[in-house]
Amino acid sequence: MKKLWILVAGIAIVSCKNEAPIDYAIITGNVANTDAKEITLYGTSDRSFKKHTIAIQENGSFVDTVKVAGDFMLYGAKNAIPLHLELGNAITINFDAKDYPKTITLTGNGSEISSYLVAKNLKERELTGKGTAVYKQEEADYKKTFSSIKTAQNEILDAATGISEDFKTKEKRNIHYTYLGKLNMYKSYHSYYAKKPDFEPSTEFLSELNDVDYTNAEDFKSSPSYKSLVTGHYNKKAADIAKADDSDRTLAMLKVCSSVENQDIKNTLAYDAIQYPMTRADNLEELYTAFKSVSTDEKNNTEIEKSYIKLKELVKGKPSPKFTNYENNAGGTTSLDDLKGKYVYIDVWATWCGPCKAEIPFLKKVEKQYHGKDIHFLSVSIDDPKDHQKWKDMIIEKELGGIQLFADNVWESKFVTDYMVKGIPKFILLDPQGNIVTANAPRPSDDKLVALFKELKI
Repeated sequence: MKKLWILVAGIAIVSCKNEAPIDYAIITGNVANTDAKEITLYGTSDRSFKKHTIAIQENGSFVDTVKVAGDFMLYGAKNAIPLHLELGNAITINFDAKDYPKTITLTGNGSEISSYLVAKNLKERELTGKGTAVYKQEEADYKKTFSSIKTAQNEILDAATGISEDFKTKEKRNIHYTYLGKLNMYKSYHSYYAKKPDFEPSTEFLSELNDVDYTNAEDFKSSPSYKSLVTGHYNKKAADIAKADDSDRTLAMLKVCSSVENQDIKNTLAYDAIQYPMTRADNLEELYTAFKSVSTDEKNNTEIEKSYIKLKELVKGKPSPKFTNYENNAGGTTSLDDLKGKYVYIDVWATWCGPCKAEIPFLKKVEKQYHGKDIHFLSVSIDDPKDHQKWKDMIIEKELGGIQLFADNVWESKFVTDYMVKGIPKFILLDPQGNIVTANAPRPSDDKLVALFKELKI
């Protein structure tokens, strides 16, 4: 019997050794009092993780697996839940959509950090109050508010169980960086919400920022608040250079990056500085050359090079990427080739986009000015299919003119990805042969648009 027990134990040990490691985390739970059909997980620590949608069943339950570890935000049922996931975690989330603060619970293997993050966020929400009133406070009261938040969040962290001391040590620094970040943003926020356009905080108010070390690579990687402080610090330097030299802001930032001593910080700042601006830049070659002279990160360099090669196909005179059979609000479908023979001014937009809607009055004015001329005005919505009726209603409500089309796959529509659209509104101008005049046309609110039309004799 003893030999049999040893054999069974040995087999069990071998089985444990051969068992594949768990390469996923489980998210499950229930949300009460909601008609939402899904919740969406967005990555906040890994830029390669865009989003992951989880279906909500009729009874409010949801379950799914995620094969990426890191920090995330779970959006849905009109709430946002911070999550920290490690592979092998199995976290259960329950809440009532109508009373999230009092009902949210997180349980299960690995839920401790996420529970802390939720409590931390709820405490800030409680102490700042509703709306934007906190940003109207005078200096002393504003600093007192966020100092009390910092103290309260540290107390929550100290009381949290099941969390490693290493995490707590790093998180204490992150809480402090968040506090400093709130002080740093006071000028712009108070100026806007208190309607004081010329407001300047006192020197003493920002004195705590004088001691910040902007070279801590560990905190730059682990603390979003520290990364934001560092980025803001170097962005300010770049803004000063650009203003003094009357030069390109992105080029100035890449120049600043070249002086950053820590290579990891330098690489991240350079990547962040160029990844979106290059998609709208007229000086693509100059930006790409400047980036290459600074960055030593292979992954970043490969990604930016791919974007550069793609963007080189979107210059003046190149054939435009095409779309086929987009739904036309007027009835039927329209393809880009149907519009050849005239210039085409394209507006990529969505009903949820504030800056897009702000351009509508100006677009209508330009359309009226060029009615009957040698140009089509084309608006392509990248709204989600669930907002299809909202799109149709807004066309009526805003009395939108021109040609109104609905893209076939939101942000992933081939036409949108071919043009590397990273933000909207996005304006494009094509010539009568379907070739690109500019992939970064002026907005309707910009006088340069009509000047361009006149130059082209439209």
